[in-house]
Amino acid sequence: MSELTAENDTALRLERHRVELTAYCYRMLGSAFEAEDAVQETMVRAWRGFDRFEGRASVRSWLYRIATNVCLDMAKSSQRRARPMDLASPSTAATPIDAGLPEATWIGPVPDGRVLDSGGDPADQAVARESVRLALIAALQRLAPRQRAVLILREVLAWKASEVAELLDTSVASVNSALQRARATLSAGGEVPVNDPARPMDEAQRSLLARYVDAFERYDLDALTALLHEDATLSMPPYELWLRGPKEIRAWFLGTGIGCRGSRLLPLTANGAPAFAQYRPGGVPWAVQVIDISDGRITGLNAFLDTDRLFPLFGLPARLDP
Repeated sequence: MSELTAENDTALRLERHRVELTAYCYRMLGSAFEAEDAVQETMVRAWRGFDRFEGRASVRSWLYRIATNVCLDMAKSSQRRARPMDLASPSTAATPIDAGLPEATWIGPVPDGRVLDSGGDPADQAVARESVRLALIAALQRLAPRQRAVLILREVLAWKASEVAELLDTSVASVNSALQRARATLSAGGEVPVNDPARPMDEAQRSLLARYVDAFERYDLDALTALLHEDATLSMPPYELWLRGPKEIRAWFLGTGIGCRGSRLLPLTANGAPAFAQYRPGGVPWAVQVIDISDGRITGLNAFLDTDRLFPLFGLPARLDP
């Protein structure tokens, strides 16, 4: 085998794991951009060290070991990311918009195509979608980094305790202890590890989303808020402000948010959930909206306003033609 052929073969063996590694790093770090950086660093380290890889483990588990070390190093030097709901009590529609907090403060959205394989068993795909939901990603950030890694590897990826212990250079007892503490932390915060797979999109959900788009684009706030759960939330990173309940959300859209009137929505998928790119009048990029749905109602409108970074990430046009 020629040197060039061997290099191409190595590259292919590494690249076939990119999507699942990106999903793992995203769960660890809470940012699509940091996850991409972590995976790229993982690939560089793996490429440089491949000739020393002795095959005592699979390429996949070796890559996870490298990715875990990269993520743990990155987690040491950065603050834990969060959602507005994790930082403050709900505001009212009359609350002035704040100056906004730095990007590193926030959990960010991620395109499904970056973190979810399109093939495979439907049940596994459903679990994978649930494991990148915004609420779970935010919950994971409350854990110490090593606990986070243990929980993801054991609960999401279904690794054996002995495999996780080998990856982390620790004992099975330490892994089990870390998993128990991680579960307790999430349970205390009202979140639990992934157990039940997300329900696939059905006709009822498609109808709900179609009505949402119609109401939003017509700016019929009565019709829009009729689709919301009584405890629905609206958040808008980088702003710390967030709202709860149809009444406050309606008042905000008719007050501070009135510039959204006349917007157009383009369908996306992000974080295993339905999403939309919002363009304000004139085709101006405004937000990536990630929609939470439960029991036939919209429970969360998560609007991410960092369009300079997010629209290219999602492959969206910089401006929408009228």
